[in-house]
Amino acid sequence: MRLTPQYLETTIDDFQLTLFSVEYPTKFITIEHRDVLGALMNLGLKREKFGDIFISDDVVQIVVATEIADYVEMNVQTIGKATVRLNRIPLSEHIKPKDDWEEGKATVSSMRLDVVIAQMYKLSRTKVSPLIEKGLVKVNWKTVDRPDFIIADGDYISVRQFGRAKVIGIEGITKKDKYRIRYGRKR
Repeated sequence: MRLTPQYLETTIDDFQLTLFSVEYPTKFITIEHRDVLGALMNLGLKREKFGDIFISDDVVQIVVATEIADYVEMNVQTIGKATVRLNRIPLSEHIKPKDDWEEGKATVSSMRLDVVIAQMYKLSRTKVSPLIEKGLVKVNWKTVDRPDFIIADGDYISVRQFGRAKVIGIEGITKKDKYRIRYGRKR
């Protein structure tokens, strides 16, 4: 997906982003996403001014707008209970988030949204239908309020309070015309 017209050639520097690596005593303390988010919000910054917070094992990285990078670097000295130091690193060195999907297989009578969600989340269709009608379900990041919406191969499904899932593949049709699907749920 492009954010700029095709005739414009963009580079990573055009986006005015700065990547920080957080240095802290990893032997004694663990830092969680909410700790980092809290430290940044405590500075009085708007949420639009900083981006992804990457956490993998003992590595913590933060993306912020370049215009506030100096301010963040000077004022973030603690995150949670840890004393920290922020180091600027090139954007090319950011850690890639892992897609941890817990895979499962199911047989569904149709590819209707309510049927697929009921099978993936181990709920009854009577509990799923109100969730869909209240607008708590998104398919490919768009709210869907119709239980009869047809799900396709590769669709992402997000149910508020239950998490995100993905239809990895439709593996075939059984003798009784049911669909064998393979799906993944975020851990």
